[in-house]
Amino acid sequence: MSELTSSDLNILLVEPSAMQRKIIRQELNKELVEAIDEADSVSSAQVRIKAVRPDLVISSLYLPDGSAMDLLQFIRQSDELSDLPFMLISSETRHSELDQFKQSGVIAILPKPFSHDNLATAINSTLDLLSNDELDLEYYDPASLRVLVVDDSRMARNVIIKVLGNLGITHITQAVDGSEAMQLLPNGFDLVVTDYNMPEVNGLQLAEYIRSSIDYSHLPIMMVTSESSHAHLSNVAKSGVNAMTDKPFEPSTVKKLLARILED
Repeated sequence: MSELTSSDLNILLVEPSAMQRKIIRQELNKELVEAIDEADSVSSAQVRIKAVRPDLVISSLYLPDGSAMDLLQFIRQSDELSDLPFMLISSETRHSELDQFKQSGVIAILPKPFSHDNLATAINSTLDLLSNDELDLEYYDPASLRVLVVDDSRMARNVIIKVLGNLGITHITQAVDGSEAMQLLPNGFDLVVTDYNMPEVNGLQLAEYIRSSIDYSHLPIMMVTSESSHAHLSNVAKSGVNAMTDKPFEPSTVKKLLARILED
């Protein structure tokens, strides 16, 4: 495991309220994070990011000149910044509002107000995302694993690929939906990591196709989903996936799930 610790992190905190910035800064200090830059708007955050690239951006949802999504799109559309970890803090609870952030590959979505445990978990996820911690498998060499990553969001795929790369997995093929994944399956894979919500052929349909196929039924499948309803999760479980994890996911959780399903 890399020796990177929370005290090494350089964080940009984007929050219009000076009082809220103070509270969040105090919570970050408890995690031994001291290098904290501040911005109070989308435009000022863009200036700070261009001046000094942070290790993590923590942003409130609503800003005076836009929203956290405007800032996140600015980051994701830049080749130099596209893999920059992003954490949202919001009192918003509507799935329709938060799902766009989940699909954009944020490292965490914290409620407002958040608990210190919420923040500590998110900081640890950031460290995992920035660190190399190769999988230790009995039957596989991570460097030889062939993985198919299926997600209609390029940004979400990039985050998954980053996590897999940190685990020592480099042979990764991408598909934008289940239909393209089906066409790629004959190329031969050891693992499929797929999103649930996708156009044309979704993750559930892809999993059912794989399990019903003589050629591919043995393939381990990990489903990444932002769905939370019992009906959706029950259907996914019945489709024969080997593991499910939420969006946004914790890299440490992905590592444990992959180790389990690949060694079964």
